[in-house]
Amino acid sequence: MESVRLLIALAAHGCWEIHHMDVKSAFLNGDLAEEVYVQQPPGFINPSHQGLVLKLRKALYGLCQAPRAWNSRLDASLSSLGFERSPTEHAIYRREKDGKILLVGVYVDDLIITGSDTERISEFKQEMCSIFKMSDLGLLSFYLGIEVRQEANEITLCQSNYAKKILQAAGMAKCNPSAIPMEAKLKLTKEGCGSLVDPTEFRSIVGSLRYLVNTRPDIAYAVGIVSRYMEKPTDQHKAAVKQILRYIQGTVRYGCTFRKNSREVLNLLGYSDSDLAGDLDDRKSTSGFVFLLGGNLITWSSQKQKIVALSSCEAEYMAAAMATCQGIWLSRLISDLLGADHDKFKLKVDNMSAIELSRNLCITAEQNT
Repeated sequence: MESVRLLIALAAHGCWEIHHMDVKSAFLNGDLAEEVYVQQPPGFINPSHQGLVLKLRKALYGLCQAPRAWNSRLDASLSSLGFERSPTEHAIYRREKDGKILLVGVYVDDLIITGSDTERISEFKQEMCSIFKMSDLGLLSFYLGIEVRQEANEITLCQSNYAKKILQAAGMAKCNPSAIPMEAKLKLTKEGCGSLVDPTEFRSIVGSLRYLVNTRPDIAYAVGIVSRYMEKPTDQHKAAVKQILRYIQGTVRYGCTFRKNSREVLNLLGYSDSDLAGDLDDRKSTSGFVFLLGGNLITWSSQKQKIVALSSCEAEYMAAAMATCQGIWLSRLISDLLGADHDKFKLKVDNMSAIELSRNLCITAEQNT
C-alpha cells in the first residue's frame, strides 16, 4: 500500500491520470516450469482410465505454483514491452520513451497505470489486450477496497464503505460518535480489567481496523495499541476498540488527499517521535513516523520497539533509526521511478539528545575512514 500511495503522490505531483486494468482468469495464463499431475476430478473420471492422473499444461486455480507461474509470465510480458522492474519494489515497472514516463503498479491481476502522456497509456492498454484478455476499467476509482476520486486539483483515497461495514459487523452502526479515537494517557495491560471477551470477534474487528489504517493515519496509534491484546482480550480492551469505532462513526468519510501541484518541489520530508516505556507489561516504547512527498502524506507507522530503551534519548534515537530505514527505501524507490537521483530526504526529530547522538556517530565514522 505504501507503493500504491507513492504512485498516486507522483501522479498528483505531475497532474497525471491514473488508469486501472484487470486480467481475466490471470492464473490460467501461467506457464508451468515443472511437471505437475492432478487426480481426475469427481464426476469427470474416465471409466477406462480410472487409475490414471492428468498432467497439467497450464497453471490452475488452487495450485501452489499458480501465483509464481503467473507472476513470471506477467514479468516476462512487461519486459518484452520495454519495461524495467524496480529493484527496490518488484511490484512496480517503469518504461521511458522520448522523455515520457510510464509507470505500472501490479497487484496479482490488477494493474494501475499512470504516466506523463495519456497517449502512451492508451498504447500500453492496447499492447496488454493483445497479450492477455483484459478488462479496461478506465480511470482508477476503486482499488483493493479503497475508493479513489480523481478531480482536477486533487486525488482522494477513502474507505467510507469499508468503515461502514466494520461498524455494522461490530453492531455499532448507529452508535454515538466520539471526537477522539483513544482517551488521553490511557494505559492498557495484558491482564486488563473485567472478564474475558470473545477473542475471535475481537481479532476480526481489530484486523479490519488495521486495513482501514491504510487511508486513516489518524487511528494508526490507537489501532496499534489494541492490536497488542488479541491473545486474551478483556472488557477493558473491548472498550478501547469501541472508542475507536465511535470515532470512526463521526469521521467515516475521512481519508487521504493528494494535492496536484506540479510547481512544488518534490521533496521527501519525514517526522519521527517516540514515547518512553509506554507499555506497562514490558516497558517498551512506541515509535511513530510519517513521510510526506511534495507535501502529500504517503507513509506512516506506529509500532512498539523491539528492545527496551533506558532513556528518552535511546527511545527517540531508535524511532529515528526506524524512520531513516523507511526514508532510504522511499528515496531509492522514487529514484527508480523517476529515472534520476532523488535529493536527500530530511528527517525531523524533536529530541536534541537523539540528534546529537546521530551526529556523534557520523563524526566517528568519518574519523575511522
